[in-house]
Amino acid sequence: MNEPALAARTLVVLLGDWRGSGTTYRNLADRIRLLILDGRIPSGTRLPAERDLAERLGLSRATISSAYRDLRERAVLHSVRGSGSVARINPASLAREPGGRPVLLDLARASLPAAPQLPEAALAAAEALPRYLDADSDPVGLPELRAAIAARYSAQGLPTRPDQIMVTLGAQHAIGLVTRLFLARGDRALIEHPSYPYAHDTMRALGARVVAVPVTAETGWDADELIDTVERTSPALAYLMPDFHNPTGASMPRDLRERLCRVAAKQGTVLLIDETTADLDIDRPGPVRPFAVDNRSGAEIITVGTVGKTLWAGIRLGWIRAEASTITRLVASRTRSDLGTSILEQLTVLEAFKAMPQILELRQRQLRATRDVTVAYLAARVPEWQIPHVHGGLALWVNLGTPVSSRLTLTARGHGLLLSAGPRFGADGAFERFLRIPITGPSEVTETALAALVDSWEELRRAPDPELPPPGRY
Repeated sequence: MNEPALAARTLVVLLGDWRGSGTTYRNLADRIRLLILDGRIPSGTRLPAERDLAERLGLSRATISSAYRDLRERAVLHSVRGSGSVARINPASLAREPGGRPVLLDLARASLPAAPQLPEAALAAAEALPRYLDADSDPVGLPELRAAIAARYSAQGLPTRPDQIMVTLGAQHAIGLVTRLFLARGDRALIEHPSYPYAHDTMRALGARVVAVPVTAETGWDADELIDTVERTSPALAYLMPDFHNPTGASMPRDLRERLCRVAAKQGTVLLIDETTADLDIDRPGPVRPFAVDNRSGAEIITVGTVGKTLWAGIRLGWIRAEASTITRLVASRTRSDLGTSILEQLTVLEAFKAMPQILELRQRQLRATRDVTVAYLAARVPEWQIPHVHGGLALWVNLGTPVSSRLTLTARGHGLLLSAGPRFGADGAFERFLRIPITGPSEVTETALAALVDSWEELRRAPDPELPPPGRY
């Protein structure tokens, strides 16, 4: 039995406050199911034995057995006598929720539709491909693309050479390469809270001691707390998303960037700066500048970028900007797991870069339209929610006012709507009061999805629960 096992104590932490007004075993099954569906319990993970989980939760074994049976019936758990119960998702079972509408609307992902310039770029790349048919796989990337990426940084005020660029299989791949190179078991790693789930999961998997600093949609980072945390813990690596932070939408002020560079240089902390959302500006005051422009203290900064948020999520191509010596180390480390990025995709991105000003202008219009529609709709229909104003980025980090994000997410599935619960972006069950609502879809599709979201909220409020206001009370 080779499946990774989830300890009962770990599952209890992930469950958070799962007890509601319904049947105990069904409430437990619903919460475990959500944890599996949104990836907090990865598919293929063996769940705790029924007896162990019963002892941890203070429940009867019969209750746990009933919850596991419910999960098997809903095709997210597979049990074999003598081998335990393993989380396994049957995609066909997700097409329709029990007693609900078909699942057709997706607010779980925050990705823009493909840029209209993409087909032409792909055709031009295919025409150029014969010139590269004798080329072998290259873990650092095509020289022409590396030069083009470097030129973009230089044009934004950050002088960059091609040997400071490494092309990757997207931003997630880039983050994994950097964290594996700079983090060892027991090292401290700083991360924002909430944050991009993959970054947190990767650090935990490497055995790092994760130190979290809060970020809010309203005020962003607490500057003194962030600086004090770096000084006090001296993390080996700090992962930060300073431009249109995912999920809060906050952007870090320039004076804090400068302070952070100074303290990182002093403490020997490597700053891993995720700029995957930096180009998604709507109406932020002032120019968008790469974070490393403000590094006057000699801090080691490694920047991650991607075209997945601007060009198309289906193009799995990103990059790392770092000192040339660091790129050399990353290349040596990479060759143990993969041998490079698709040449055809690199050529497609190279062609698409020629139209990037037009693409970014289009993205600005798309994001503004959907942001404004979303804010106006929610303000009118659910005035009890706290809806932040964002100047760019992928989503709104909405405060529901009560810790029911996971329950709302499950209720929404019955209305044909997929959501990502707030705790997906936190640790240890945090952010049950929050819900990430993407602003990346077409306005007309978003309005349909928002209507389903509001219907889900109203259904949830009709259930007897002292924490929820009854329908009609604002």
